[in-house]
Amino acid sequence: MTAAAVGQGGNALSLDQLAINEWATVLDVRRPDAVQDNDLVIRLTEIGFVPGQAVRIVASGAPGREPIAVRLGHTTFALRRHEASFIRVTLGAANHG
Repeated sequence: MTAAAVGQGGNALSLDQLAINEWATVLDVRRPDAVQDNDLVIRLTEIGFVPGQAVRIVASGAPGREPIAVRLGHTTFALRRHEASFIRVTLGAANHG
């Protein structure tokens, strides 16, 4: 996927809306409305949720589908759906694996 395609975000959705095992590309991490989420957004960026990164949900917990297991590069993270909702993605990823 080209940088221009990633930047468009026409079919953007939040990571918590992504189907299990569907690849996506991170567009950005949106700014929080609530001050208490500022540190969360910084942490998500620091651990690698940056534009252009391939990502997918590999599993979700039951009941309530919490937490979700998110694959980013060669690492899997457990995120709450609230945390994943800050990460905007677009479907498809050119460089995953």
